[in-house]
Amino acid sequence: MAKKREEVIRGAEVSGDGNRAINKFRLSDFFMMAIIVLLCLTCIFPFLHLAAKSVSGNTFVVGKQVYFWPKGLNWDAYASIFRDGSLIYSMGYSVFVTFLFTVLGMVVCTCAAYPLSKKRLKGKTLFTFLLMFPMYFGAGLIPGYLLLYNLNLLDTMWVLILPLIYSPYNMLIMKTSLQTSIPESLEESAFLDGASNLQILTKIVLPLSKPVIATLSLFYAVGRWNSYSDNIYYIRTDKLKMAQYKLSQMVSSAADAQTVSLSEGAAVTSTPEVLQAAAVMVVTIPIICIYPFVQKYFVKGVMIGAVKG
Repeated sequence: MAKKREEVIRGAEVSGDGNRAINKFRLSDFFMMAIIVLLCLTCIFPFLHLAAKSVSGNTFVVGKQVYFWPKGLNWDAYASIFRDGSLIYSMGYSVFVTFLFTVLGMVVCTCAAYPLSKKRLKGKTLFTFLLMFPMYFGAGLIPGYLLLYNLNLLDTMWVLILPLIYSPYNMLIMKTSLQTSIPESLEESAFLDGASNLQILTKIVLPLSKPVIATLSLFYAVGRWNSYSDNIYYIRTDKLKMAQYKLSQMVSSAADAQTVSLSEGAAVTSTPEVLQAAAVMVVTIPIICIYPFVQKYFVKGVMIGAVKG
């Protein structure tokens, strides 16, 4: 009986095609899981530390007694930020810019990727080369600044949107996805029924490309939300500064003078370190709230086109 049981177990370990089954837990699996857990903790622990500091008492934070659990629960830092209003205004402005940037970016990316994914496009190789060239070579910061200056885009909202709405990397992902996930026979049948290229794109291709659209939209939104270098170079008006730039100014002022630059009406009662943590949490939460809605598409969208042949 014991011998027969061993044969059954051995047969379960090896599948019909000779490959080892995945139901056996090996030592290498343990090490891989341990590494993955450690990598996850390196992302979670700093976030928990900031969250705990943002709602802790000033005495405990200054005394370096707060780690991953708040001590002396205190919401004064958040109250000061909301009373100040400047960061909240920048948050609303950043949401609008990010939304507009994502929509225009996806329109440009789709309009570039869809024609290049079709064999019937004449001059496809040349167009692909021209559109992929900026991925490897750029003019540099100073020529780019002079170009935006001559176009009268400096210190405007559009300087944060137009220069970056086309991404060669995102276009390549979209192009590969359309080539691998949309059958040519499906479009040919639509052509026979009298559909135009625009109708095929809007009624067939886009509805079938939801995973890659959700993935690239997240790429665009997170990239725009987290970026602040172009704010530093091109923006001077306070009302045009995005939340990440305002946050960097607050952190810099706190590091240099041990104060945080809030307005006089904010009634600041928290230390700069607590205010920094609260400001980081306020700026980070919107992206965290968006991610669960696109998570189901994210992994599938990234893997589309990874296997060819």
